[in-house]
Amino acid sequence: MSVAYKHIEACFGEYIARNYHNVIEIGVGQNAAVAERCVRAGLRVRATDIREPPLIPGVEVRRDDVFTPEHSWYAGADLIYAVRPGVEMIPPLIDLARSLRCDLIVYHLGNEVYLDGGEVIECGIVLHRYVRS
Repeated sequence: MSVAYKHIEACFGEYIARNYHNVIEIGVGQNAAVAERCVRAGLRVRATDIREPPLIPGVEVRRDDVFTPEHSWYAGADLIYAVRPGVEMIPPLIDLARSLRCDLIVYHLGNEVYLDGGEVIECGIVLHRYVRS
């Protein structure tokens, strides 16, 4: 993992740890650095991916598709977040966050954003909050 990626995950994880308690990462893939930082900060952390996610110490993981999510598994979250999701994932992420009445924050790849980019959060990196509960 490059130094730039470590910086991104560190900034994102620290922001989450300061502002939330019960979080879910969508599309965790093989990079669980943000989730791991959140666990170390004492948060409840869950993570999903369309493929079977790896076991991550301290993180509840499951396979799930954001386009047809199992809503009951997400109950109680105060934040859903994603690191570099495809832009096509943003509308179902927004729908899921609204249905759960929780925040949605995304770190986009490069300058990619969805529609107007939502509320911009500067925390050493640029995050986009698309839903605020």
